[in-house]
Amino acid sequence: MVHDKAAFADDVDFDESLDDLPTDAELEETVANLEDRGFEVVVVDTAEDALAEITDQIPAGASVMNGHSTTLEEIGFDDYLAEGDHDWENLHAEVFAIDDDAERARARREAQTADYFLGGVNAIAQSGELVAADASGSRVGAYPFAAENLLLVSGTNKVVADLDAALDRVENVAYPLEDARAQEVYGVGSAVAKQLIYRYENDEGRTTVVLIRDEFGF
Repeated sequence: MVHDKAAFADDVDFDESLDDLPTDAELEETVANLEDRGFEVVVVDTAEDALAEITDQIPAGASVMNGHSTTLEEIGFDDYLAEGDHDWENLHAEVFAIDDDAERARARREAQTADYFLGGVNAIAQSGELVAADASGSRVGAYPFAAENLLLVSGTNKVVADLDAALDRVENVAYPLEDARAQEVYGVGSAVAKQLIYRYENDEGRTTVVLIRDEFGF
């Protein structure tokens, strides 16, 4: 089931000023600063373009894992991965087919080292920093080092003025919306428990940020 912002926006109090789309000039500055910090950046217009971009980047035979991302759900990646119309090793399916809790947790940790790990971020500063937060850390744990290659997908509504605004967006946009989603799906709320500020990528070509010129995700 896809859980987009529209499903919660009427019932959740969040700071809509931190969810506006950037101007073309602001987006151009953001892309330039991300690239200066070592991130590969691709800007696309639609969800379909984003899905094509990330699936084209993953070679046959690669092991693939993804952390939860509303944006990945919205662009259709979760369905694409589950349907098996690819030649990848689907680590997500392998992990969640394990019945034993301890064994599943161990496999989930090992899957952080996938050839390609996919996820999203909760905020992007125009100055080029990426900010992502989790309750468990099962998503952001792969980002800094564990995954061999990292593909991050985001709507440009997550672009904000600077790092302070990015941290504010996590607390005042992403958290209340994700908390509502978690309560609906899991029956318990979420938390900003483990947070990553991704300032630089020093491994050339490792991390690609796909930006969609529209509102996606929390």
